[in-house]
Amino acid sequence: MTAARFGVWAPVYGNHGARNHPHDAPDASYRRTRDLLLRAEAAGFDSTLLAQHVIHPSNTEDEVLETWSTIAALAEATTRIELIGAVKPLLFNPLVFAKIAANIADIAHGRLSVNLVTGWFLPELEGLGLDPLEHDDRYAYSREWLAAVVELWAGKHVPIGDRGGHPAVIRPAPADPPPLYVGGESEPGRALAAEYADVFFINGRPFLETVEVIEDLRARPRNGAELRFGLSAFVIARDTESEALAELDYLHSLDEAETRPEISGGTDPKTQMYKVLSGTKRIGSNGGTLAGLVGSYEQVVERIHAFHAAGIELFMLQFQPIESELDRFADKIIPHFR
Repeated sequence: MTAARFGVWAPVYGNHGARNHPHDAPDASYRRTRDLLLRAEAAGFDSTLLAQHVIHPSNTEDEVLETWSTIAALAEATTRIELIGAVKPLLFNPLVFAKIAANIADIAHGRLSVNLVTGWFLPELEGLGLDPLEHDDRYAYSREWLAAVVELWAGKHVPIGDRGGHPAVIRPAPADPPPLYVGGESEPGRALAAEYADVFFINGRPFLETVEVIEDLRARPRNGAELRFGLSAFVIARDTESEALAELDYLHSLDEAETRPEISGGTDPKTQMYKVLSGTKRIGSNGGTLAGLVGSYEQVVERIHAFHAAGIELFMLQFQPIESELDRFADKIIPHFR
């Protein structure tokens, strides 16, 4: 198994903890994202994930970066860090996306990866004038879309849509197609990952539940290389466990004091991720602190070692305040894994 790798969620729609943290303004500007990732790259982080939202999932008046133009710029600004861009198939014609991604992969010298997500935020899809489709139908559409993209990356001629006509092709095709990350708690999501993904992204959850997901995916038939795994987690590490728990309580107090606009309830009720997270108290998105990376430096190192031994290769992390906590993690935690 490869060594543990560490990534950071890019703040493309602001911070991932309390929206009104006094030392972490919800700044979603390109320059903040660029500067943060240059800082992460210099500090020893290996990867970053840029989520895709065209409309902010908490408040339509909040700022949110467009993912793929941002990644193109970051491909020039950075030199080493892996750039994982999320894509919602309903937002892109497969030919257009295959061409965009192939071009950015070349700009980034092979550092581009793609994270396929089907789209759970219904107000965004409706606001774009799209048919959001039912949950399982979005996965069926995503599978057909992805099959077309993969064949286009392989240099094949691919018919797009139902009208016939001249098959599509991209030139130049990428020498090495971008690695594919897929997440999804539901059966269609797991089946899609088993068929196509290089890496399965797991939303933060306790250790034993994470192991259950890994074992389920490993038991499924594969045509290619062995499936690898990534885990999303929000980290709070301090000299002592009591200090870390006090910081967690502080973030909870900030979060609970906020009022959320009604649009934040626009999650598809059939989205399995939110069924799994229902009733849990956490900080951060995609499971956040549920992974348990909250404690003393020694405890956090020990828990990361346990997750890594169970099969997690990439830890995609959230922090608050992002910059200072990113530095703390690089100073206190990463050296134990190098």
